[in-house]
Amino acid sequence: MGLRYSGENYLKSIFLLHQEQSVVRSVDIAERLGFTKASVSRMLKNLARDGLVAVNDNNVCLTETGLYAASGIYERFSTIFDFLADFLEIPLDIAARDAGGMEHIISDETLCALQKLLVKKGTGDPSDYISDTVSD
Repeated sequence: MGLRYSGENYLKSIFLLHQEQSVVRSVDIAERLGFTKASVSRMLKNLARDGLVAVNDNNVCLTETGLYAASGIYERFSTIFDFLADFLEIPLDIAARDAGGMEHIISDETLCALQKLLVKKGTGDPSDYISDTVSD
C-alpha cells in the first residue's frame, strides 16, 4: 500500500476526528483539511477501494488496515512534533506545521532514533510509541 501524502493526511484526519467525535462525516473531513466535499468524496472512494476506510450511514470509519496505517502516521507526526517542540523548543505552531510535512518522509530508522532520544532525555514515554525497537 503506497499511500501518497494526501492519502496519509486523510487517514490521520479521520483518526483524529474519531478521537474527538463518534461520527465522522465527509463534511467534517472537508472542514478539517480545507478541501471541497467533492475532493473528499473522490479520495474516500479511493481509500475505500484500497480497503482503508468504510462509509456506513454517513460515518467514515477506518478499517483495521486503515487504523493501523493511520496510527503509524500519527505516531510519526507525534514523535517529530515532540522532538521539535519539547527537545528543540520550537514554537508549537511551527513544530506542528513542520511535523506535518516531515511525517511523510521520515525513515523508520530515523523515527526510532528520535523516539529513543526522547525517551533517554526524559521527554518521551516508550508507551506512546508503536515501534518495537524503542525499548531496546
